[in-house]
Amino acid sequence: CDPPDNQNNASSHSSAVSSNTKPFSCGDCGKSFSQKGNLSIHKLTHTGEKPFSCGDCGKSFGLKRHLTMHKLTHTGEKPFSCGDCGKSFNRKEVLTMHIRTHTGEKPFICGDCGKSFRHKGSLKIHIFSHTGEKLFSCGDCGKSFNKRGNLNMHLRTHTGEKPFSCGDCGKSFNQRGNLTTHIRTHNRDNSFRCGDCGESFDEKGHLTEHIRTHTGEKPYRCGDCGKSFNQKADLRRHILTHTGEKPHGCSVCGKGFTHKSHLLRHDKEIASHQQGYVPHQICRRHGSGCLPGGQVHLQLLPVH
Repeated sequence: CDPPDNQNNASSHSSAVSSNTKPFSCGDCGKSFSQKGNLSIHKLTHTGEKPFSCGDCGKSFGLKRHLTMHKLTHTGEKPFSCGDCGKSFNRKEVLTMHIRTHTGEKPFICGDCGKSFRHKGSLKIHIFSHTGEKLFSCGDCGKSFNKRGNLNMHLRTHTGEKPFSCGDCGKSFNQRGNLTTHIRTHNRDNSFRCGDCGESFDEKGHLTEHIRTHTGEKPYRCGDCGKSFNQKADLRRHILTHTGEKPHGCSVCGKGFTHKSHLLRHDKEIASHQQGYVPHQICRRHGSGCLPGGQVHLQLLPVH
C-alpha cells in the first residue's frame, strides 16, 4: 500500500531543500522561498499587516517572535546573560553580538575590501561606501542617505523635533548621542581613563582619539591622495581640498569657506567694521563684499 501522505510531504520537502529549489514565489516581487510559511511571512512586508498586538501598549508586529521580544521591554526581564561579564540582555541575538566584544570575532566580511564586522547590519551599511548607493531620501529637500537612522536625524532639521530630553535640566536634543554627551556635563565623572598616561575623558570617543596620540594610528585615509588622519573630522575637512566645496557661507556677502573656523574669523572682521555703521553688502572693488584672501572691504554707510 501507499505510504502515508505526511511521509510523502516530508520526502518532497527534503527533496526541495536538498536540490536548493525555491518553489514558493511572491506574486508581488517575484522573490522565491523554499517553504510556504516563509512566503506567508514575506507577504506581510507588502500588505503592511501586523497581526500580533501587545496587550500592554497596543503596538503591533508582523511576526509573533517580534511581539515576544517586545513584551520583555515591559517586564524588564533579561534572560540571556554573558558568561564573561555577567551583563544581561532581553534577546539572544543581542547577547551573541555582545559576546563578540569579548572574543573580538568579526564574522561578516566585505567581499570588496576584506574589512570585517561584528554585526551583519554594519556590513550592509559599509557596502554602500563601495556602491555609493543611498536608498533613503528626504521628502522635503531630496537629500539622500545610506542609513535610515541618518535620514531620521536629518528630518528633524526640517521639523525642529527634539525628542531627547535631559532629566536634570529639561534641555532637549535632536540626537540621542548629543543628549548622552550633555548628561555628562552634569555628572562630570570622567569615566574613560587612558591606560598609558592616566588622562581621563567623559566620552569613550574622546578617549579613543586620545589613544591614537600614543599609538600614532591614523585609520582614516583619503581615497584621492592616500593621506591618513587620526580623526574622521580631519579627513572630512581634507576631502574638501580635493572637491573645492566650501560649505560654510557668509550670510552678509555670500563668500564661501572650507572650514567653519575661517567663516567665524571672517564674521569677526565684518563685525569690527559694522560698529556704528550699516554694511552696504557691496564691495567697491569686487561687488561681493570681500577682497581675495578674505579681507573685508565693505562700503559702509553711517547710521542716521
